[in-house]
Amino acid sequence: QVQLTESGGGLVQAGGSLRLSCAASGRTFSRYAVGWFRQAPGKSREFVAAIAANGANTLHRDSVKGRFAISRDNAKNTVTLQMNSLKPEDTAVYYCAVDKSPFRRAPTMASQSYADWGQGTQVTVSS
Repeated sequence: QVQLTESGGGLVQAGGSLRLSCAASGRTFSRYAVGWFRQAPGKSREFVAAIAANGANTLHRDSVKGRFAISRDNAKNTVTLQMNSLKPEDTAVYYCAVDKSPFRRAPTMASQSYADWGQGTQVTVSS
């Protein structure tokens, strides 16, 4: 099991930036892909981005491509989501999660593939 703690959320104006961090402890973090998901009020949870265990492959949802970038530092057991050019529709609680299977080369956007979830961090983008 992995314990995850998200941080870096907050209130920002449209066009601004935030940097979310996901700190992990527990099972060997560097063996697993990590994903970021978000859930807006009244909406279902949706995939945002994911990164393979070794950081070589990443996946981003279409609406955030070119604005968001996921990265990881396995030495520090952290995954970061850099969010630029934020829009009001990015407002949501953001969660990080760790893949159930080790060494998945191609990160997946399927939430059912992730086993451990953090408590989330609120991101609010004002217009």
